[in-house]
Amino acid sequence: MESVPYLIAVIAVMTAATFLTRVLPFVLLYKVADHPVLRYLGRYLPPVLMVLLVIYSFKGEDLISRDFLPELAGLFSVLVLHLTMRNALVSILGGTGCYMAVVQMGIFN
Repeated sequence: MESVPYLIAVIAVMTAATFLTRVLPFVLLYKVADHPVLRYLGRYLPPVLMVLLVIYSFKGEDLISRDFLPELAGLFSVLVLHLTMRNALVSILGGTGCYMAVVQMGIFN
């Protein structure tokens, strides 16, 4: 087992690295924050990344299989919640809750 001072130093370095990665973009890019390219990326990049994550998570799945129905229920609930409420947090929590409820209750088994 490592010594306590070593572990404290490792935690301190990880804390500093995490803090710097969160702060440096704001410190270094404050002059170009209103640049049209950054505004464009800020508007369109999050939804594009979400679509890519959905596509990647369903890659290799048998979309016709009965085992895939809980995932489809979760995806459908996210789509409905997001189209009606336009709130990402509600959509994510609702979709996760729907998926977990379907899996735990064994609705599609």
